[in-house]
Amino acid sequence: MTDLQRYLRPFGLTHPARMVVRRGAELLTRAQGRYLQGRVLDIGCGLKTKRHLVGDQVTAYVGLDHADSLHDMSQVDLIGTAYGIPQPDECFDGILCTAVLEHLEDPKAALLESIRVLKPAGHAIYTVPLFWHLHEEPRDFYRYTKHGLRHLFETAGYEVVGIEPASGFWITFGSELSYYLNALAPGPLRLVARMLTAVNNLVFPWLDRVDRAFNRQSALFTWMYLVVARKPVR
Repeated sequence: MTDLQRYLRPFGLTHPARMVVRRGAELLTRAQGRYLQGRVLDIGCGLKTKRHLVGDQVTAYVGLDHADSLHDMSQVDLIGTAYGIPQPDECFDGILCTAVLEHLEDPKAALLESIRVLKPAGHAIYTVPLFWHLHEEPRDFYRYTKHGLRHLFETAGYEVVGIEPASGFWITFGSELSYYLNALAPGPLRLVARMLTAVNNLVFPWLDRVDRAFNRQSALFTWMYLVVARKPVR
């Protein structure tokens, strides 16, 4: 079993998140292989499943989460928050933070704290939603355009290396359709919703690839952006 297969194992063909998780994993694997090395901090790590996506160039993968997290804390290395990381200045070579920024009341304060613990010339990788349903309520505060993300990271002191859309229209639409069907279907209809979700997970990624190959406007409907930012050398 490959590392990607281990990462995707909880997201079978009938899981409504399979499309976005698989696409996100592909983007993260490529970005981490290029930009992360040495000692890396995963902010909001949960079960540290993204350890399956980092390569040998990452020599220490440290997970941070907060004491009141809704997720299993058994794999967490550091108890803290995005606003208060219990580590000294400039002690990490890289930062990873996925699907967390939308849950923070003060995202700029969180970025200021992450850049504090990042070494000069170190890179930070964030994933941030544009179109996505409410989740983990009531701690779900923001959605971000690529222009808002650039402004937010630059005002926190980062240099933005790149902001990449994770999908086009069809993965966004197909994933939300699957979530909607699963939320709508009670009892016996749940099996029908799962079957339709499996079909969606097979068809919509293909539609997305074809559409994005011929239609630049499709990326305007991405469910998520991947941000790569760098701490300047002063």
